[in-house]
Amino acid sequence: MEVPEVQYAKSGDVNIAYQVTGEGPFDLVFVPGFVTHVELQWKMPSFAPVLERLSSFSRLIRFYKR
Repeated sequence: MEVPEVQYAKSGDVNIAYQVTGEGPFDLVFVPGFVTHVELQWKMPSFAPVLERLSSFSRLIRFYKR
């Protein structure tokens, strides 16, 4: 899977970076319990397959925590 483009949403005075993958029938917001880097996760051999699987049946939305 190709690494998706990072998009930005305004929240007060800051911009929140996020990525959307997949085209499934429902939205799945993935909120990890630790600090993340949405672009680098695609380069992690142990994590990229998880993102691909979640994107296969939903519209997966991931974001940087503030």
